This record gives sequence, structure tokens and C-alpha cells, in this order.
Amino acid sequence: MGKKLNSALATRVQDLQKFRSEFFGQLREVLKNRSEVRVVGDRFIFQSEVLFATGQADISDAGKEQLAEIASALREIEEVIPKDIPWVLQIEGHTDSDPIADNPFFKDNWDLSTERALSVVRFLRSEGIPANRLAAAGYGEFQPIDTQNSEAAKQRNRRIELKLTQRIAPNT
Repeated sequence: MGKKLNSALATRVQDLQKFRSEFFGQLREVLKNRSEVRVVGDRFIFQSEVLFATGQADISDAGKEQLAEIASALREIEEVIPKDIPWVLQIEGHTDSDPIADNPFFKDNWDLSTERALSVVRFLRSEGIPANRLAAAGYGEFQPIDTQNSEAAKQRNRRIELKLTQRIAPNT
């Protein structure tokens, strides 16, 4: 029984990897001429300035255009992913280390990063992506990709990351 279960799980993981590769291939094509979007490993990284004004969590018009293209690619790939593969698009918000100053909407960078991730989730929902396929997380300034204190480093740390991943199936 254990070997059969392990084999079945390995097959599901391979299936998801295949579709993740296809999804990222489509996204690379859609976003190929956009220097403000980077692919790092299994993640697409958008600089926050592409999607949001400074200190805000409302998606800009230009950001909505880019996210609409992502939603379109996601809807296409969703059609071919077998229904029994438990995938989710994880949206992660990150900020720089500068403290939030006198903002009535956000207590701190955790609030801002979480609200930005939620804004992306809500937008993708409005574009037809099922809610059970989306997850949001905010990390504030606590997972920097550049630990320097320069303006360039801070800009790299202000980002939204998208990752197609597997979630735990409800019956496991």
C-alpha cells in the first residue's frame, strides 16, 4: 500500500511540475518584453512600483493590465490541469525596511505587504480565477532579497511574487 501511495503522489507531483512549467512558459511569453518583471527559479517577481503607488495597496491601471494578462494565461492553463491536482497560485507581498509613516490605512509594513497581496488576489478573482486556487501572504520587510541599505536594494525588496505550487489535498 505504501509503495502505491508514494508512486501515485510522485505522479501527481510530476504532473503539477509539467503544468507549472507550461504556465511559466506562457507567462514568460506574455511578459518577455517587460524589464520590471523577473523570473527567479519558480517565481515571477514584480517590482511593487509596477503595480502600486508608493505606500498604497490599490493596483494601478498599468498593473491591472499586466495582471489581466497573467489571469488570461492562468485560465488557459487551468483548462488543461487535471481537476485532481491540488494547485494554488501563491501571491506574496514584500516591502522594504523603511517604516510606514503616518499612514491611516497601514499600521506597518506587514499590513501594507498583506494588503497588496490581497489586492492582487481580489483582482485575479475578478478576472475569473477561482478563489480556491489563490492564496495571499504578506511578509513585510522580513524576507528581503537584498540586505543592503541602499535605495536600489530597497527597491528590489519592494515586490510581489507569484508562485504556482501544490497545496495539501483536503482528504490527506
